[in-house]
Amino acid sequence: MLSAERQVETLCRGVVDFHVRADLEERLKEGRPLRIKAGFDPTRPDLHLGHTVLMQKMRQFQELGHKVIFLVGDVTAMVGDPTGRNELRPRLNPEDVRAAAETYQAQAFKILDKSLTEVRYNSEWLGKLSITEMVELTAKHTVARMLERDDFSKRFQEQRPIFIHEFLYPLLQAYDSVVLECDVELGGTDQLFNLLVGRDLMPRYGKRAQIVMTTPILEGTNARVEDGKVVGPKMSKSANNYVGIDESPFEQLQKLMLLEDGVVWRYMELLSQRSTEEIASLQSDVKEGRRNIIEVNTLFAREIVTRFHSAEAADAALERRKHVAAGGVPSDVEEIRVPCDGDTLWIAKALSVAGLAKSTSEAARLVKSGAVHLEGEQVKDDQLKLQKGQTYLVRVGSKNRKFARLVVG
Repeated sequence: MLSAERQVETLCRGVVDFHVRADLEERLKEGRPLRIKAGFDPTRPDLHLGHTVLMQKMRQFQELGHKVIFLVGDVTAMVGDPTGRNELRPRLNPEDVRAAAETYQAQAFKILDKSLTEVRYNSEWLGKLSITEMVELTAKHTVARMLERDDFSKRFQEQRPIFIHEFLYPLLQAYDSVVLECDVELGGTDQLFNLLVGRDLMPRYGKRAQIVMTTPILEGTNARVEDGKVVGPKMSKSANNYVGIDESPFEQLQKLMLLEDGVVWRYMELLSQRSTEEIASLQSDVKEGRRNIIEVNTLFAREIVTRFHSAEAADAALERRKHVAAGGVPSDVEEIRVPCDGDTLWIAKALSVAGLAKSTSEAARLVKSGAVHLEGEQVKDDQLKLQKGQTYLVRVGSKNRKFARLVVG
């Protein structure tokens, strides 16, 4: 292992909150592998680049010889994390959680070292808590402390309902740390309150308090720069501003190449494996005209596609992008059958059913704006009818182009 000082120096990169650095230095000097916990509630089936910011920190710990616990929050996912919510989060059913949990693990090992990862499910212990043990757990925290959370305090002041099970979420997450006897818990900055509850709770069960480290929240692909700062909602599937780590090489490349120029640097800072010095050098090159931002964005996009697929896949995606940009049609256009009850099918309905638009109203808007091409010709008639039995080559979008062959009938 590296010295404690060198390890802390490495681990500090990209960390926002650190409670408490001196504690980490002390434990590292003990010369033993630390137990590092990070919890993931499988609320949706796929991981995206936003998740990987935290996972890269987990991998750093592994590379320094420490043991990472990948905790699947199958119980806490059904309780629902109230973090950042101004209203009750919808409850999930066990089937959805189980299905999402299966995909999480397979995708996580694209980043983590499987041999140094301990996968646990918090149903192992939370599912066995007796009512007496649950009451004992709730007796170790106060309502006043819970109301220090911004989301709870705002709802309380606005007389919006706060349900009792929402108070349980931070306590259950904290109890995970008690059972697993963590040295360090990692999470995004939005999880700081929950992580600190774990740090407070552990000594009440006679355990050594965990160290808390948070990583930044990655903004979505629709982020922009305002007054020199990157702003926008966090990356999420529900906001449709994500890059999935299981998406195809071309989809990943396209989404990353469409980032606003200033946002590229934010993504590189949080996701690139280039050193801080290398990124600073690239910024200097762009500023002084030795490179342009498109070159840098291409380097970054290629790095990400290579990480989750391969260098060959990244090169092929780049070639396909150049071909499409020049007006060409990809060789692997998906064929999609769209059902038609009558002799014709409304174009907006066809695009929506094929998944090329989120709704018929959005599809109609895309047609009217000139963003839809049929057989290479732009169409603007949002009432156009497609003939049953016909196949149409469809292109949707101008920059982020989607192609499909729609088989009507």
